[in-house]
Amino acid sequence: MLQASMRAVLIGPMIAATVLLAGCGISSEPVSGTAAGGPAPLPAAAAPVAGPGEAVAAGTTVQGDLDAAADPASLPAGALYRNPANGRDEVIVDDIGRTALLIGDSQSEPVHSWPRRALAANGYKVFFCGMGGTGYVASNGTTGNYIDALQRGDWHLPYGFPPLVVIEGGGNDAKQGASDQQIVANAERLIKTIKQRYPGAKLAMVGTLAKGAHHGGGRRTEVDALLGTVAADHGIPFVSVGDWLTRYGLEAELADAVHMNDTGHRALGTLLGDRLGALGLGLG
Repeated sequence: MLQASMRAVLIGPMIAATVLLAGCGISSEPVSGTAAGGPAPLPAAAAPVAGPGEAVAAGTTVQGDLDAAADPASLPAGALYRNPANGRDEVIVDDIGRTALLIGDSQSEPVHSWPRRALAANGYKVFFCGMGGTGYVASNGTTGNYIDALQRGDWHLPYGFPPLVVIEGGGNDAKQGASDQQIVANAERLIKTIKQRYPGAKLAMVGTLAKGAHHGGGRRTEVDALLGTVAADHGIPFVSVGDWLTRYGLEAELADAVHMNDTGHRALGTLLGDRLGALGLGLG
């Protein structure tokens, strides 16, 4: 059953509802460009509908009770659907076959962030699940870390089968003092869960943006390297970004100590987009 706190809103010809849930939504960047069936175990958060280039607030969903008897093909984008394969409420997404699921923190959260730009440059719409202040171990208030948020339903995953899942993060784990053992354990739990839920999807990881070991990258650079070993152990493509701020001379494009201004987002988006394409992760 959907939360009672929803308030009805008219969106075009359809009646929908708005619910404040932590950080899931769909976006499509200006640089690029039917839900299918769904199996497997997991939770997920409500996502809105966006046209090309639109910014989207988290959490648009159809008002009313949805269950396994509903026909997902008849539901509008943004509706929650009770997936009969796992008993979880998941989000109907238009064109799921061209949508990448992005799990991340405040580096990915802005609609025009560098990870979203990179995915858009490779042909994807982006469904984001995440929140600033979270990570593999780090939580933010009532929103759990990546794996806890998924398993207990702080977020709602998209229904169907996205072709690509990208996990970005680690900066908040570094900031909050998470140990190597904690990060590795939770990263492995997350990888296992994502593979179970989306067995046909490609999976990639993007590390922790930092200045590099010889330029004050500190724990952030260490976490980036640690995540690279986890990805290698699981045969997952990994893009190390633990020295990108200094390697590509982007320190001047920081809006604060760790986040980029718009110019920085554009530059990093181009760099990451090229790396993802070179790894064969573009939408063919």
